[in-house]
Amino acid sequence: MTTEAPNATLPRFSHNRVHDFVRGILIGNNVPEDSAETVARCLVAADLRGIDTHGVNRIPSYMERVRQGVLDPRAIPELTAATPVVAQVDGKNSFGFLGATMAIHHAVEVAKTYGIGMVSVKHSNHFGMSAWICQRAIESDMMSLVFTNSSPALPVFGGKEKLMGVSPIACGAPAGSTKPFILDMAPSVAARGKIYKAKRRDEKIPLDWALDKDGRPTDDPSAALEGVMLPMGGPKGSALSIMMDVFSGVLSGSAFAGWVTNPYDPSRPANVGHFIVAIKPDLFMSLEEFKSRMDYLYQKVVGSEKAAGVERIYYPGEIEVDREEERRINGIPYTLGEVEALNVEADKVGAARLEPDM
Repeated sequence: MTTEAPNATLPRFSHNRVHDFVRGILIGNNVPEDSAETVARCLVAADLRGIDTHGVNRIPSYMERVRQGVLDPRAIPELTAATPVVAQVDGKNSFGFLGATMAIHHAVEVAKTYGIGMVSVKHSNHFGMSAWICQRAIESDMMSLVFTNSSPALPVFGGKEKLMGVSPIACGAPAGSTKPFILDMAPSVAARGKIYKAKRRDEKIPLDWALDKDGRPTDDPSAALEGVMLPMGGPKGSALSIMMDVFSGVLSGSAFAGWVTNPYDPSRPANVGHFIVAIKPDLFMSLEEFKSRMDYLYQKVVGSEKAAGVERIYYPGEIEVDREEERRINGIPYTLGEVEALNVEADKVGAARLEPDM
């Protein structure tokens, strides 16, 4: 197994301690206990997988939105069935994790009977990494498709203004004795959260990630955030970002075409839309045969002949599985600046501060 070597320069925290810390901040900001549990679990899941851009470091921006009254901490999403296999969740401007949790749970339950379940979510907010939703489906032996739209960050191919979001496309499928398949990727060269992370840590970014406001390549994350992200594959990445807006924004009745609010902008509700599908994998064969075929696919992929200089071929989602195993043992690393920003939020509501315990 490839593991993440513990970085001696960064303090480490057990995932259980981080979970309780985040939960305390949320409850201190009038989030009901059940909702706080869901949000904390999803954020810590991102940090365990190494998706630090979508983990607990989002708490300060989430809490600022709560304080400004543009995210309702006490709202409970509401589900309405449209057909036996299709439903819509009204997020009611709650945390995106809550509407998405309701959506994948309903989609899975419907798929158990009908083979497929589809749920559109409107009036939602940022729901962190998409992979956690795929993981929920896999735990029920279900395949999944997870779409969301997001605030403008990309130009369409041939354009120069921010219009489309770096909205991730995700899908997952269970396996037998090997790693499950989980794809979670943005249509940009890099997720915008990685630029926020670089800015937070005072780091440079690669020159092919973004352009500054004058259209020039930049390694400065602040300049990149004032400019535009670059789509992967040119027109292909641009088209994928439009597809996310069609299924998540247009179809749901949420904001689209550049009108989703940035999660770091506390001026107005985000009005994000999601589209979540669960598929029963044993529709055409037994579940055991399906998983066996997935295991065979995994072995063929990771056992492929390697190109020069390549030590190991990874299956989609495998690096994150390995990293989670390591972080469950050695703890989650955060910079001192990140810890201090999180503790500022704890101090505001009198919650317990985050201290290293590993």
